[in-house]
Amino acid sequence: MAIGLNVPEPEESCSDANCPFHGSLAVRGQTLEGTVASTDMDKTVIVEREYDVRVPKYDRYMKRRSRVPAHAPPCVELEEGDTVRIAETRPLSKTKSHVVVEKIASLEVTEGLAAPETVSDESDEEGEA
Repeated sequence: MAIGLNVPEPEESCSDANCPFHGSLAVRGQTLEGTVASTDMDKTVIVEREYDVRVPKYDRYMKRRSRVPAHAPPCVELEEGDTVRIAETRPLSKTKSHVVVEKIASLEVTEGLAAPETVSDESDEEGEA
């Protein structure tokens, strides 16, 4: 079932009524990208986004972080550190108004990209000493 976004449908099937692909949940509004910070709750993840805020007094930028609770359908396998895309939907609870629609990258993939750089730096330092 098409949800109106250009995202691939998950291979797994689920019977969750609040799944935008296999249930009846409509998505509308903004789509955001972020990193999964917590998977401790049942069917809910916390997605963290970093952004910069200008501090006029010091003429510099400060990092800020926003944490958005989002519904995680069972058909999308998520772990902490995964990069995901979430979409706005109707309020699902007191704090949840977003649902995970796509897993962009997993933690292993992002660590694998950064690992060769750190390994090469360590080997250079050992060779100089």
